[in-house]
Parts: sequence; structure tokens; C-alpha cells
Amino acid sequence: MSTPASLASGPEGPHALWPLLDTVLDALNEGAQARGGPLPAGGPQAVAARMRAAVGDVLPDEGDPNALHTVVRALAEAAADPADPFCTAHLHCPPLALATAADLAVSTLNPSLDSWDQAPGASELEALVTAALAREVFSDSGGLRREASGATTAPVGPPQPPPSALITTGGTESNQLALLLAREACGAGVRLVHGANAHHSLPRAAWLLGLAEPVVVPAPAGALDPAALDEALTELPGPHLVAATAGTTDAGIIDPLPEIAALCAAHGARLHVDAAYGGGLLFSDRYRDRLTGLDTADTVTLDLHKLGWQPVAAGLLAVRDPGDLTVLHHRADYLNADDDTDAGLPDLLGRSLRTSRRPDALKIAVTLKTLGRSGLGRLVERVCDSAREFAALVDDHPGFELHDRPTLSTVLFRPAHATDDAVAAVRRRLLTEGRAVLGRARTDGRLWLKVTLLNPVTRPDDLAALLKLVEGNTPG
Repeated sequence: MSTPASLASGPEGPHALWPLLDTVLDALNEGAQARGGPLPAGGPQAVAARMRAAVGDVLPDEGDPNALHTVVRALAEAAADPADPFCTAHLHCPPLALATAADLAVSTLNPSLDSWDQAPGASELEALVTAALAREVFSDSGGLRREASGATTAPVGPPQPPPSALITTGGTESNQLALLLAREACGAGVRLVHGANAHHSLPRAAWLLGLAEPVVVPAPAGALDPAALDEALTELPGPHLVAATAGTTDAGIIDPLPEIAALCAAHGARLHVDAAYGGGLLFSDRYRDRLTGLDTADTVTLDLHKLGWQPVAAGLLAVRDPGDLTVLHHRADYLNADDDTDAGLPDLLGRSLRTSRRPDALKIAVTLKTLGRSGLGRLVERVCDSAREFAALVDDHPGFELHDRPTLSTVLFRPAHATDDAVAAVRRRLLTEGRAVLGRARTDGRLWLKVTLLNPVTRPDDLAALLKLVEGNTPG
């Protein structure tokens, strides 16, 4: 029998969870039906008022036995639904059911990856997952296939240690860690050089780490300009950390990685690639070659809560030289005493800047093992194909203007001849009415509507209906 004070783990845990899971699922269903669309209607003030009215006093003198149903239902009714085909604004994926179920197991067992005795199996599982994904990042497009077939050639020179990776909360933490490793490897004088298209977390990380003001290289067509990068590396005193992007937030554009890698090699610069969005192409045989050059980077950011369909958070920082990670070593006697480490207990503090942390590797491991590279690759290909289909609909419609053909799963478009104010108004109207969630991006000096397609079961009819909805809400 479940009571409010029942524990989720231990011998009685499953029995306590069963009725509560039924309550949660019922509340999620009721909330979604009450919402009736991709977003709650009414705008921020109306949604906040309904949420306050539904939840009431969150710390009453006497508890409410129906609080689980009440609060979950209220949250579901007031949520944005990333699985709705009209919810397309952000890199916010609908999570896989199996990954969500695995996440429940993590919450139930509650391992904490700050010492081995709190997470014995989870620590080994994380090591297995990070090693597998690091190999995936730092292999060329056919390397794994050749390795599997036994057709690899003998390496030249001494054997190199295998690459490594850290689990993070996402691209922001991964990028910050990449800059930290570069600072420790190259010295505090290292200068970040990035494209004008780079994610905002990169210059912010430079500020947090006390580095010099970053050098911003033009990205006139949405991708970093190699000629301008060459000029910057030639004129600026080093050492340099070049940050390239594989999948920009605004348009999903991939920088010319082979040219950038060659310039970094010529100038002795360290290379970081922010592939938080585009890294999912690694799983696709059809699209993987768009990441040619990724394997030459020193560090790579990858987010599986984008093109990996994981619940947040599921980030990764892959590191070519595992020796770079030794700078993260930290000692706390109650967690990794020397004699415990010497006796063989794994030291986990050097695997993150966080202390207490969830084993997010579990949901990733379940997904990778269940779907395999080919299964994940098919999901990646479906959303990229959907983006091409939507771009074709826009391009064929006389009432709309297409910015460019999509590289990944993002499409920028706008009503033809509309002002920027009109474009912004269309987006806000649909948001306020709860009918569609469209993003916005400013490029080429104009404001564009942004559709980021991350739902692999979105149908062509859904795409046509979304475009028709925008058309119907655009002033004539």
C-alpha cells in the first residue's frame, strides 16, 4: 500500500510506485486534453493565473493527498508539448518513451556519481557509454565499419590512448568545459576565436573563465569564413582556441570543418567543435559525411537531448586526448581518499565539475542498445527529410519566402513582402492563442520564422497544415 511517505527504492519500492504511476499517467492525459494544443492559450499572465489557481498553496499546514494528481495535471495543461507537430520553435525534442522509462529507474535508484560507493554499477555504465560515444565522435565516416570488418591499417607511430568523454548537462556546460581544458592546456593567455554564428555560451564561457575578449570571425553566409579565420590567426598572437559550429542554433548550418581543421593545424591552434545540434548526424550513414573533419577536433560538444531524443539532460564533451582531463582531478577525502583509490575504488570526482549528479548515462545506454546506430540514424534521417519537405512547400508557395535549403532539420521562412514587425506579430499571435510554437531568427538583416523539426513521426500533412496556419494568420 502506497502512502505519501513511502520510499521509491528498497523491497517495497515497486509496490509503492505502481499506483502513483497510474496517477501520473492519468494526470498527464487529462492535462494534455485540457490544453488541447502545442501550448496553453492565453499568454504568460493567463497561464500563470491558471497555474496559481490550480496549485494553490504549495506549503499548506496540512498536506493534500491528491497533490500528485493536481500538480502534474496543472503542469501538463500548462506545458509546451514538443511532440505536437506544431511545436517547432526550439531544439527541444520529444523524448523517446524508453528513455523516459529508463529515467524513472534513475530517479528510483537515485545513484549519485560523486563516489563509487553511491553508484557502483552506474559508474561503470557511464564509462562504457562515454567510451563508445567518444569512439563514435573521433572515428572517420567509415572507421567503425573498417574496424568491425577487420580491415583497419596499422597505425603509424606509438599507439595513442583512446579518446574519452564526460557526461554534461548540455551544450553550455560542455562548451565551458572545453574552454577550461584549453586554458589549462595552452595557458591563461589562450584566445578564443569563433564565428559570428557561434552559440552564445562560448563567449559567456570565456568571460566566466577570465579569458580575453573573444575574436569574432565573420560568418557572412551563416557559416564561419575560412579566409577571415586565416587572417585572424595570422594577425593575432597565440595561443588560439578556434571554436567551430556543426549545426547553428538559428539555421542548423555546419561550418566548413575540413578547411577550419587545416587552418588550425597550420597555425598550431587548438580546435573545439560545438556539435550540440549536428552531432546526431554521426548515427546516419546517409548524412554522416556532413561532419567530415569532426574527428580532427581536440574537443567536441554533443547533445543527445536534441538529435538523440533523450529527456533533458543528456550532454557530452568528447575529448581526443584523455590526458587533458587530468586537470579536473580533485581530492575530497570523504569521496576519493588516496588509500581507497590505491585499493582500486574508482575516483569519480575528475569526471565532472559537479559533485552530486544523476547517472544520465542510463537512458542514453538504453537508447543506444535498443535502437542501435541504424535505428537512431533512421530517426535523424526522418527529421532531416521532413525539413526538406517543409522547405519545398515554402519554396513552392507564392505567399512565402524561403531563406535557404536546410542543412539539418531547421527551416527559416517568412511571409513574402511582410515587415519584420508583421513577422514577429504572427509568431506571437500563434503563441498567445496556443496554436503553434514557431521560433525566430534574425539573419541577412531580416527577421525570419524558424521551424525546427525534431519529431520523427511528423507527417507531410502536418507540415502542410502548419504552413496553412501561418498563412491564415498573416495580414493580407
